[in-house]
Amino acid sequence: MSDAREAILARIRATRTAAPAARPSCEAPLPVVGDDLVAAFSERARKLSSDVFGPVAAAQAGAQIAGYLRDRQLPAQAVCWPTLAALDWSSAGIASEARVARATDLVGITGCFCAIAETGTLMLLSGPDTPASVSLLPETHVALLPVTRIVARMEDAWALLRKEHGELPRAVHFISGPSRTADIEQTVTLGAHGPYRVLIVLTNG
Repeated sequence: MSDAREAILARIRATRTAAPAARPSCEAPLPVVGDDLVAAFSERARKLSSDVFGPVAAAQAGAQIAGYLRDRQLPAQAVCWPTLAALDWSSAGIASEARVARATDLVGITGCFCAIAETGTLMLLSGPDTPASVSLLPETHVALLPVTRIVARMEDAWALLRKEHGELPRAVHFISGPSRTADIEQTVTLGAHGPYRVLIVLTNG
């Protein structure tokens, strides 16, 4: 028995002292996004039921939004981020108030920190001048997105956040099209937990 025991222990010791075998990488290859990030983002966002307009000049964004609201018989009244208060909404025929959203607001207009071409997702950071309620409470969420703020992948979005802000804000929101759920009889329903519709206006400035 002692010989067998010693043989077993010898094999265990040899295994523990041997150099570990190289482990295969568990990371999956990154998906191909392509060089045209605007086209890639727009295609993916539309597949997620977002409406995408542009790119247009930043000065034309208000007219695009007004036309969208008019075509869908939505009110030309909106709540917007305080960071967007200086835009000339009245010339576009939109009555806009810069504040946090209330339950009675039907249209909310925001910017975004960046957008992710791989998934068609908007990345928004909460703050005093970028309240999260504006993108979450109204039935229609309108987002202004400069094309220079489109990155290829999720990893690039986090890297940009670390570079420009250094630390996380109180909340980071990822928006991939209108709110949806299939909890009720496995039927997809839009607007169950947030906006029914999302409009993304791409701008060149």
